[in-house]
Amino acid sequence: MNEPYFNNMKSELLRSDLKTNLDTARSSLGETADFNIINIAIGSTDCAVLSIEGMASTQLMAELVFEPLTGFSNKEPTAGDMIEMLEKHSLMSTDRQIVTDLGTLFELLFSGFAAILIDGIPRAVCLGIQGFEKRPVSIPETEQTISGSRDSFTETLRTNISLVRRRLKTPALRFEILKVGKLSVTDVCIAHIEGRADADSLQTIRQKLQSIELDTILNAGYLMPFVDKTYSRSVFSAVTVTERPDNACAALNEGKILVIIDGTPGCMLLPTVFADNFRTMDDYCEKPFYAAFSRWIKYISFLLAVLLPGLYTALVMFHPEVFPLKLLLNLAAAEVATPYPPVVEMLLLMVLFEIMREAGVRLPRSVGGAVSIVGGLIIGDAAVKSGMVSQPLLIVVGMTATASFVLPSLYPAITVLRLIFIIAGGFGGLYGIAVALTLLIFNIAAVDQYGTAFTSPLLPLRPHGLTDIFSRAGFPQLAKRHTTVTNDTADEQ
Repeated sequence: MNEPYFNNMKSELLRSDLKTNLDTARSSLGETADFNIINIAIGSTDCAVLSIEGMASTQLMAELVFEPLTGFSNKEPTAGDMIEMLEKHSLMSTDRQIVTDLGTLFELLFSGFAAILIDGIPRAVCLGIQGFEKRPVSIPETEQTISGSRDSFTETLRTNISLVRRRLKTPALRFEILKVGKLSVTDVCIAHIEGRADADSLQTIRQKLQSIELDTILNAGYLMPFVDKTYSRSVFSAVTVTERPDNACAALNEGKILVIIDGTPGCMLLPTVFADNFRTMDDYCEKPFYAAFSRWIKYISFLLAVLLPGLYTALVMFHPEVFPLKLLLNLAAAEVATPYPPVVEMLLLMVLFEIMREAGVRLPRSVGGAVSIVGGLIIGDAAVKSGMVSQPLLIVVGMTATASFVLPSLYPAITVLRLIFIIAGGFGGLYGIAVALTLLIFNIAAVDQYGTAFTSPLLPLRPHGLTDIFSRAGFPQLAKRHTTVTNDTADEQ
């Protein structure tokens, strides 16, 4: 089981003596510079307010902690009177917890709580007055939208939960928060709609998260190998990460389960199917015929991005008879002028393209795009003029690169598959392409997540779900369905 670092301290209870508690807290935290202790004397009773600098709001601390505490001074309260007031009669904060051990105390302090310790009382009153810096809700960065909503998830867990709750005002929407990571003790939230999500899948995901033995959880990538059982043997990721709350709510409505990680501007959707990569929320803002056209464009772009370079290499090297005579003569003249075979040229250009793309991504946004474009123009033009690569091959690479940008969620898989098909086509011709394509289909069909096939609803066949693969059903038809990722039914006419 995952045992956070704080669990080792939960057996160490708070004492009645205030000085002993403060000394133990200081020594346990190693005299860290951001641990603040403010001693206050309320009448004849000694108190202390503990907080972590930068995690608790100083303004809220002044209004909700210091002002009410100093208001007790005129009453000369005893320790019993103060703890009774704080626990039963005060409204100092909407989030109030009573703790009796050091482990829970530190966990709350590092989450933005302020703790009040009173001499003679072996417990602490912790008040939620979080005030750490956080990024405001902004427009999506990686999932651009035309007609959909313009807000996206942030790095703050509670904000992300509220973005989902604001859209789904149903009591069936449930959130469950777990602590994952021995040192980071990261809050990981599981969200689902009761009655739609599969109970066995939910229990499996919960057990997988609780059994993680990592020290730190810093983003969704840390959790994927644990919740995706085909992570190491599948080309495609069976877990979708989205930064858009509307996508997350649509997934919940389909019976999927959300995993939201504190500190990550997005959430994971489980289980996912291959067709999910070709659907966007903009499809549901347009008429069905245009949504169908858009999805066909995405499927064609995927095939071009994966197969076109390898197919071109195979045809030029092994099957030139498929080209018309005039095109064949042009291709032959272009290839004769280059010193390398087409497979080497293609691999060289693809590697150069990936280098320029990485440079554009890693550089500051103001110059990243310009560097990649200028670098591509200069290097591409110089490579053709120097005779290192042929012009037709450069055109193929440009078409492939453009098509790969249509599906950003599949880009890592497309990049690897493209190189595999170039090698297969360069050494085996169309036979090599066929073998590689067959293995890819087998790999896709072998993925199964939480009882849902990655090829669903095509395999196994779910008739009502087929409408959402290559087209989109109208909203009157969608209103008559009770479709989730695990079942597919419709009302009788």
